[in-house]
Amino acid sequence: MLSIVVPAYNEGEHIFDNLTVIDKAVSAFASEYEIIAVNDGSTDNTGAEVARAAAANPHIKDCGYEKNRGKGGAVTWGINNSRGDIVGFVDADLDLNPGQFEGYVKEMLATDADIVIGSKMHKDSKLEYPFARKVFSLCYYIMLKVLFGLKCHDTQTGIKIYRGDLIRKIAPLRKVDGFAFDIELLALANKCGAKLVEMPVELNFTRGQSFGRIKFKDVWKMFTDTWKIWWDLRIRKKYQI
Repeated sequence: MLSIVVPAYNEGEHIFDNLTVIDKAVSAFASEYEIIAVNDGSTDNTGAEVARAAAANPHIKDCGYEKNRGKGGAVTWGINNSRGDIVGFVDADLDLNPGQFEGYVKEMLATDADIVIGSKMHKDSKLEYPFARKVFSLCYYIMLKVLFGLKCHDTQTGIKIYRGDLIRKIAPLRKVDGFAFDIELLALANKCGAKLVEMPVELNFTRGQSFGRIKFKDVWKMFTDTWKIWWDLRIRKKYQI
């Protein structure tokens, strides 16, 4: 059983079609699966379009809510509502091809990995995204390497799969709602001794600006949240696993 969580905020223009694309990609290799669409308190018609997609396809599950919780909150809500032996998530804008899930699942089963994540720094990755984001990704990687010592090169690419029992164990411990939730989950999984494998990604950046919807305040919050995670994990030891 495979669960794919799709967090969505103000994606009303494309979410119905994109959920259909995800369904087509996953159904090509999986017979038992669910696509958990989480409308994260959108102010447009995302909720209505998700409901329409769920009504049209029994594999699509509408798990939205009215108050915005941030990407971390949306992904965690989807995880908590998942049933899969393997749980993945992918960004709703489909900058990342959901067809990549097939290879990730095969890699997890072949290597007995607990986590398989997409990495923009993998030598076989195919990237079309702004130079500014490449620089930011490299700088953030260096900071994470110093703080957490994770055995991976890229924590922020929005396509990952986890072993279901592992992610449902650590997701409720999440304290960060913003974009740094990825590093929080990976740091907690690392604390559990999880085996992680990186895979290449195909990324086609569709937003018009270098950082898309991400503003300077989001970048700053991501930076401060990352240090908070380190402080709570390494110094205050607030995470009880």
